Amino acid sequence: MLMSLFFRLKSLHTEADLQHSASGAQIMSFPRTVLNDSVIVHPPGFYIIGFLKIPSVSVYFIFLAFVYVVTVLFNSLVIYVIVSNRCLHTPKFLAVVNLAVIDLVLNTCTIPSMIKIFLMKDNFIPFNLCFVQMYVYYTCVSLESYALAILAYDRLIAICFPLRQNSFNTLRSMSCIVGLTWCVALGVTAFTTIIMTRLSFCRSVSVFSYFCDYAPVFRLACNDYTMHWSAASAMTFVSLGLPLIFIFLSYISILVTVFRMKSLGSRFKALATCVEHLILVTIFYIPLLVIFMIGFFLRVIEPDQRVLSLSLASCIPPCVNPIVYSLKTKEIKVRALALIRKHKISTLQKN
Repeated sequence: MLMSLFFRLKSLHTEADLQHSASGAQIMSFPRTVLNDSVIVHPPGFYIIGFLKIPSVSVYFIFLAFVYVVTVLFNSLVIYVIVSNRCLHTPKFLAVVNLAVIDLVLNTCTIPSMIKIFLMKDNFIPFNLCFVQMYVYYTCVSLESYALAILAYDRLIAICFPLRQNSFNTLRSMSCIVGLTWCVALGVTAFTTIIMTRLSFCRSVSVFSYFCDYAPVFRLACNDYTMHWSAASAMTFVSLGLPLIFIFLSYISILVTVFRMKSLGSRFKALATCVEHLILVTIFYIPLLVIFMIGFFLRVIEPDQRVLSLSLASCIPPCVNPIVYSLKTKEIKVRALALIRKHKISTLQKN
């Protein structure tokens, strides 16, 4: 995750030893490119070695396969139900389908490649494909964070400005907000990924992570990566810090509004509509914050534990989001059950 970029640079030198031991035989002839009077060395690719030292790794990959199937199944169901029902073409469900699309792409970006490493014993990823994976992953993580902020905005308008909701939160305005977040995520991540091509990789090509991760990759560079460290820090703040601050301020406003309500029943009803969203926020942000605090300040987390924890923190939210939030929404739940019943009836008729 993006938050991990801070403390990945602070990990112990044992990580580097693991990288060299795992890639001792991976000596290649690197192509060279002349850029600004300096020689830039680009290897044919990188080796992902984050899972080499984890015990019982086969059980973990079976779990990942299950997580991916659930992610594809439920997010596809949410997307189909919303797209195929015109009555669900509202600002709220535009935000929901946006989250489902992001979840689907995010886990598709990482889990199949992790399973490929386990099944085919092939942990090599070509140079250009490495940066494509890096770009897609961090774009989706940024969009996931923005999507949670958009859902907080929807709750803010619905509870704090109920009489103006239809004028404030229109389908057009929500489309503009969603489109803006995509433009920001695509643009910021494009810049941070493009500047990676200015680095020269003339030593190890072993990436101690579960995918082509930003910080573990630029730490392999022979030349100065100060700009990349700064870009990673800025990307973390823009993509994670700002949305989290907005969510926090939104819920302060919501609580102020709720406690001004005279009826206890109205208070409970308003807060009940926020529970699922708060669960999503907790699942997404808390693991990142905990791993960051332990790794950056206490420095007691082992490299293998860090890789395992970060991979779980990355893969679980896209799997859980549609179950906890989308499919528990009354409108989606009713239509999803109707769709399943219709499919069962048609199957029985064919038999």
